[in-house]
Order: sequence, then structure tokens, then C-alpha cells
Amino acid sequence: MTRFLLDARSTTKGNSLKVIHCTTAIAVALLASGCGSRSTKPDAANAVPPAVLALTPPAADIDPAKQLGSLLAAEWQRWLASNPEEASLLGEHRFDDRWTDASLTAIEGRHRDDAQALLKLLEIDRERLSPADQLNFDLYRQQLERAIEAHRYRGYLMPINHLSGPQTADQMAEVLQFSSVADYENWIARVRAVGPMVDQHIELLRLGLAEGRTAPAITIRRVPAQIDKQLVRKPEASPFYAPFLRFPASIAAADRLRLSEAGKAAISASAIPAYQRLRAFVGNDYLPRCRDSVGLSELPDGRDAYTFAARASTTTQLTPDDIHDIGLGEVARIRSEMETIRRSVGYGGNLKSFFSYLRSDPKFFHRDGKSLLLAYRDIAKRIDPELPKLFGKLPRQPYGVRAVPDAQAPDTHTAYYQPGAADGSRAGNFYANLYKPGSRPKWEQEALTAHEAVPGHHLQIALQQELVSDAGGALPAFRSQIAFTAFVEGWALYSESLGPEIGLYQDPYSKFGQLTYEMWRAVRLVVDTGMHSKGWTRKQAIDFFKANTPRAELDIVNEIDRYIAWPGQALAYKIGELKIKELRARATATLGPKFDIRSFHDTVLGSGAIPLEMLEKNVDAWIAARNGGMVVKLRKPAP
Repeated sequence: MTRFLLDARSTTKGNSLKVIHCTTAIAVALLASGCGSRSTKPDAANAVPPAVLALTPPAADIDPAKQLGSLLAAEWQRWLASNPEEASLLGEHRFDDRWTDASLTAIEGRHRDDAQALLKLLEIDRERLSPADQLNFDLYRQQLERAIEAHRYRGYLMPINHLSGPQTADQMAEVLQFSSVADYENWIARVRAVGPMVDQHIELLRLGLAEGRTAPAITIRRVPAQIDKQLVRKPEASPFYAPFLRFPASIAAADRLRLSEAGKAAISASAIPAYQRLRAFVGNDYLPRCRDSVGLSELPDGRDAYTFAARASTTTQLTPDDIHDIGLGEVARIRSEMETIRRSVGYGGNLKSFFSYLRSDPKFFHRDGKSLLLAYRDIAKRIDPELPKLFGKLPRQPYGVRAVPDAQAPDTHTAYYQPGAADGSRAGNFYANLYKPGSRPKWEQEALTAHEAVPGHHLQIALQQELVSDAGGALPAFRSQIAFTAFVEGWALYSESLGPEIGLYQDPYSKFGQLTYEMWRAVRLVVDTGMHSKGWTRKQAIDFFKANTPRAELDIVNEIDRYIAWPGQALAYKIGELKIKELRARATATLGPKFDIRSFHDTVLGSGAIPLEMLEKNVDAWIAARNGGMVVKLRKPAP
């Protein structure tokens, strides 16, 4: 629960520093003490540090808009330098020669910088800012507070699992542009830096072992095999060598030879030995001591950590118990709709046997990965011309539909979206998993495309990126990349429900597929809270998933293991979708014939990704502006 520790009132008229959130008190304590993360443990928040009283109100002659703009610009540069991989993906190439510094010193330094930035932000007189800058202020404050609070639970001591970690670093090559000699030289520098990067991760894992903070064993058992893919006999066979197999014509032959040899040398001298060390440590030291439990609540401070994760993921004050109950209600509702479709197609068995039929009948599957990929591309291009019916503004950035890389496919989920570069140098891409096409049913493809491509992730994220670029500097850069999962994933799940309005789900099995995907997200609410808050076992979670969805067992197991590895993240989808549906129902009830779906969607997307409470304020303001200041609040959220 959110707590306020101090009512720090100022004698200066208009000062916005009315209250100080507990995270802010922690930030002040951190800076006052000169300590690192130890000062951010829960006991540090139980007393108001004297340094809070040193916070002074802003001078009346200081322009708060300039203060805010200067701070956010400096913070953006700090973020880029601290996250070089993300910077590279955005088309910012100053840091292409390095990895994120994962040393404990750097982690503590970033934490202190977050605390310092929060205090600088709170020195700005929010009440004197324009509404647009107040939104920037509020969003950045929430981002900093969330980062500061997250640090206290020391999740950085578990930096590896089957979904991410140093063993997947080569995947950067899949999305980077290699068009110049400098691009290759930067990549060579990154490969040379693999050794120190891997050693930093090993040190974090050692500290985690010492504190009893280990990843669940089930999320680590696949990691040795992933590392083995890096342990090649010849450097040319390394995944890190892939860029040297596709030089552009503009690079001279002599440079190609020189760069290739340098790449081989870097792989041999740094990457391969580093992964040998990681393989030995994970296999011999770490995995044998990982915990058998799967719930975050089993860790020190784990119950509080999960409550925070749920709150941060959903951008609400919902407790794990609240979310569990919402999930059970949604499962029951969707199950009833599934039964209606089962009867409509004339299937005589029960829902469980109908699931088995959908999982196993060959007519529901493509012969091979190529035909599966072509089907996804066809669906995407059928959706594109229908979008103007629902949106007044569409993104300029194009998108593609690509296959998940073979090395990653066996261990990842059904699909994902990779945003394009903010500078326009790379399109967004919807990645579809073609591994074992016999487990990828046709009836799920329309809903999945709507979620990952359009009108889901690509449309929303590309518009958010263009929101900043089109503003010509009027919006801070962080607004193009800020990610509130409840909004981003809630929008994508809501987008699946738009299928009938853009020509999808004409086939009842495809409509059943849409319900399957909605059920999938409802089940998440139950099993994620079940495992991390209520003591459920992995088997209980898998069995509940199987009983309520027709998804293939491979997908179900991968999904459950994802929730184990990433506590709380999966809660955001359904909670966000329900809020957007609630707001649409409110707008429809209030405005009646004056309701305009295109304007509603443009309002929802018009500020980029924002917390759900801010989204609700935006939509209510839009409704009121069209209805003489009146808004009708429904008693119950729309289903």
C-alpha cells in the first residue's frame, strides 16, 4: 500500500510539494546517508530522515518549465548512456560499442542518480507548469519512484533465466543495422566486452546465492543448453559472427577481410572463454543451489515485492487478492461464451474434449513454418485498409512480419513485437514463432496479429514514437519510450476485441481463438497471483491453464515458466483491457449518438503510454468536453 510519511508544507504560495511519498523519503535518506542499496531496505522507510526538512521551495523567479525541460533532457541523456543496448535499438549510436554496466557499483550509482533526479524534480513548482508539462512531471515522477522502490527488493541479484541474460546477448545482431565500417567496429568492441559483461553477471549471481535470493530452478534448467550454443569450436560458427556473413556492397573487400578477422579474434579471445566460465558457474555452482519453489513470496521480502510488482505492473492499487478474484470472474464469463460457440458449430462433446479437438485436428494447422508465416502476413495486410474506420490518426512507420530466430524459438512464446527505431531507420516487426508449426493453430492467428501488429502494438508504439518527433521538441524524449505495461499490453488485448469491427473472426473457430486469447489473459490473473502470492505449485498453474484454454501444452508450459521468471508482468494485460473497455462503455453511455469511435481511440492513444488512472482522467475530460461537462459513471466495469 502507498504510504505518505510527511506533510511538508511550504510558506511559498503555489509550492506543489504538499506531501512526500515514502519513496521520496527513501530517496532523501539514501542521499543523506551516502549509502547504497542497503539504505533502501524497508526499515529505512519507517522513519522520516532529517534531510527531508532540507528540501526548499523553488524560487519564485525560476521558470519551472525551463527547469523541467532541462532536467528531462539531462535525464534522457543519462538513460541513453546507462542503457546502451536500448540506445542502439532507438538509433542512437554513441554507445554502440558497449553493454550495460552490470557491476554492483554501477547499479548502486544508477540508484543514487534516480534518487537525486527525483529530488531535483520535486524542487520544481508543479502548480506553475502547463497541463502538458504537469503530465510530463507526473509521468517522470512515477517512473523514478517505481525504479527507486523496485531497487529495494534486489531483483538485480537474479539477472539470468531462460528468457534473458548474457547468453542471449548475440540477439542484438538481429535488430541492429550494419551499413558502415563503424557499425562493424562497434560490434567488434561489443564482442570484446562480452567477457567483462558475463563476469559482472556471475558476480551478481554469487551475491544472490549469499543472500538466499536465487531464481527458481525451473527457470534455470534450460540455461545451460542456451549457453552451449555459444560454445562453438570455430569463431565463424558463433552467433556473434552473423553480421560478418552479410556485408553490404558499400564496404570494400579489404575492410571486409580486416573486420572479419577482428571479429573472429574477439569471439575467440573474449566471447567463448566468457561463456565457458558462465557455463561452468551455472551448471556447477548456481543451478544446484537454486530454489525448488516458484513463487516470489518465497524470497526475503518476497510478499512485499510481489505486491509492489502487481501495483507497478497494473498501475493500480489492486492487491494480489483483488486481482485473483477478478481473474476468476473473467474466466467464468469467457468460459460461458466459449460454450456458446462450441454449441453453435455442432460439437457434441464437452468443452474439455472440444479443447482437445482444437489442439489436435490436422485441419487447424499449417503444414510447415513457411505457410504459417505467409498466413500471418496475409492477415496483417487484410487488416491494414480497415484501420481508418476506427482511427483518425495512423502511424507513418511501416511494420513487417518476420520469423522468430531459430535459436530463440524453442524457448520463447508464440509471438512478440519489436519496435522500430525512433529515427525511422528500422521498421517495427511482428515476430511469429514458427517452431513446431503443428502446435500453432490457424484459429489463433487473427487475434495474435491484431495484438502484436495492428491495431495493437505496432499502431500504439509507433504513434507514441511519432508523438515526440512530431512535437518538434515540445515533448521530452522519454515520452517516446516510457512503458506502462498495463497501458501497452492492455491496449493490445483490447485491440483483439476490435476484430469484428475490422473484418476479423468471420469463422466461428477464429472467434473462438479470440476468446481463447482473452481467456489466456484472464487465466494469467489467477495463476500468476496463485503462484506468487497464494502458494500454488507449477503443476497447479499448468493444470488450471489446461482446464480453461485449448492452447497447446508446449505453449502452456512456456507461459507458466514465463510467469515464474517474470512475476507480476502478466497481470497488466487483462487489467488494462478491462479499464479501456470500461472507459469506452462510459463514453458510449454518456454521449449516445455523439460518441465517435475514431475520436475515442485517438484520445486513448493521444498521450502515449500512461498509467491507467491518468488515462481515465484524459477520457473523462474528453467526454465532458463533448457533453457539457457531464460524465456518466457506470456501476460496474464493462465486461
